[in-house]
Order: sequence, then C-alpha cells, then structure tokens
Amino acid sequence: MSEMDAQVLAEECAKAMFARDRASQKLGMNIESVAPGKAVLTMTVTGDMIQGHGSCHGGYLFTLADSAFAFACNSYDRATVASGCSIDYMHGAKEGDLLTATAEEQARGGRTGVYDITLTNQDGRKVALFRGRSYEVRGTVRNSEETA
Repeated sequence: MSEMDAQVLAEECAKAMFARDRASQKLGMNIESVAPGKAVLTMTVTGDMIQGHGSCHGGYLFTLADSAFAFACNSYDRATVASGCSIDYMHGAKEGDLLTATAEEQARGGRTGVYDITLTNQDGRKVALFRGRSYEVRGTVRNSEETA
C-alpha cells in the first residue's frame, strides 16, 4: 500500500470511528490529525471536569489519552482494542485549558502494538504521559458490523 493510500485509510477509519464514538463527541474532543499509527486529539477542560482540588479530574485526562490511543491503533482498518494501559500525571490542568493528546506508535507486530500518548496544555507543558498496549480483534474499523 502506498503512503498516500495508507493516509487515506487512516482518515477513513478515524471518520468511521468518530461517528460512532459518542463518549469522545460528548466530551468535546476533536480529531486534529491522523496518520498510520498516529493521532492528535484536542479537548478543552470544562467546569464539569474539575475535581475537588480545583484541577481537571484525572479520569478525563485518561479518557482523552485513551481516545487518541484508539484512533492511532485503529488507523489500519483492523479492529483493535486496549489490552492494557497506564498513565503518569505530570501537571494539573485547569478549567479552560486546551489539552492536546499526541499518540505515536512505538511498536506493532502480529496482533499487538505499543503506543505512547503525550498530553500537553496550550502552553506546551506536559500534563500526562500515557502508554497503551493494543490487541487486534476480528473485523474492520470502517464496517462496525464485522467487529467482534
């Protein structure tokens, strides 16, 4: 497959997944870019995301990173799920912050992959580091009826 065909496929997969991804939509996430094994998503921290210490609840940070991970590892039109992931929180995010999750494939072979996702705020400050491990299941991304 040519590089251009792989890029078109990644974009088609992201479009199909996002159309079904009500969670990411509801949280106001936007796909800024996708490419084979890569994805960049953004989300603005809203007042509803603030926890008792006045910063963004870690679950929302995890969710943004997890969504970027999903779009990156599903960019080959092979239905792929997380087999495990972890996150390290570096700096709190505040209401109004624009967060960017940048997902990059580190390794992919057989049915598994490893992806690193960096969350930054609008000033470029690292908010969190996330690592996801993926596993390919049956089916394709663009046709959800085939996905098991």
